[in-house]
Amino acid sequence: MLLDIFLLVAGLAMILLGANWLTDGGSGVAKRFGISELVIGLTIVAFGTSAPELVISVMSAIKGSAGLAIGNVVGSNIFNVLMIIGIVAMVRPIKVEHSIMTNEIPLVVLASVALLACGNGHLLDGDMTDMVTRVDGILLLLFFAIFMRYTFSIAKAAPSHSEPEPRQETSQLEVPVPMWKACGMIVLGLAALVWGGDIFVDSASSLARAMGVSDAVIGLTIVAAGTSLPELATSVVAATKGRPGLAVGNVIGSCLFNIFFVLGLSAVIRPLPLGSIGNLDLLVMTGAALLFWLFGWIIRHRTITRIEGIILVLLYIAYTIVLIVNA
Repeated sequence: MLLDIFLLVAGLAMILLGANWLTDGGSGVAKRFGISELVIGLTIVAFGTSAPELVISVMSAIKGSAGLAIGNVVGSNIFNVLMIIGIVAMVRPIKVEHSIMTNEIPLVVLASVALLACGNGHLLDGDMTDMVTRVDGILLLLFFAIFMRYTFSIAKAAPSHSEPEPRQETSQLEVPVPMWKACGMIVLGLAALVWGGDIFVDSASSLARAMGVSDAVIGLTIVAAGTSLPELATSVVAATKGRPGLAVGNVIGSCLFNIFFVLGLSAVIRPLPLGSIGNLDLLVMTGAALLFWLFGWIIRHRTITRIEGIILVLLYIAYTIVLIVNA
């Protein structure tokens, strides 16, 4: 078991390092071809922060570990909303942008409800096998394309002076990078992602067997928390710098990316039976998004207080305890 834990950590470290190399290399190449910061931020950087979830879920689907693939997505979204937003609110109360409350959060809720419907297909069409099919995956990818188109249109319409902080944070991307170095970083990043993902999935499955629990439980807890480290680090740094609203946008965007793209692509590769992913997990994911919406929109008019942040964190701890006890 100790070897599995070591390989799990090593695989995750390779994934995080590979995502960083791929992001920096891709940004360097994009800059050389004159691609705007806007496009880089909405594509390459966004992909980089969600690459761990993508790699692990896709590798899990390829290897036939559906529980790990779906558990990673569901667990990451639960961790993002309850734990990360909770911690950010505890550091500094969050004033959430109007567009997030009226557009992105409802999308997260709808996507969560759609996944909940997939998990109860026997109630909808009499099919006794609850799964995310290839058709479901294609639909999720189409929704992702629509969401990206919407994101580009909103970003282009936004006033240029409305987001000074992100420009300062991404200023390192403006440093010229030699083309050979950027291409080398892309190759090394992709290699680290694939190799790290392979090691991570194998060790996670082996650890689950050694502990006598399902892949889904490992995916919902250890894997989900590990793959959410980039979002956690980015969000906490933004909060300590006095820009918690930026952290929320990053987290919500990651939730949508996880369901629409990560889960969609994984299901296209191989249909994913939900198996050990129960209604409790899907309801917690949906309820977390609804609770965030309730706290920010109805109770405090787009403000998440420290008390509400503590409540979110305690709910995540309670959910994790229930998972461990039931396992």
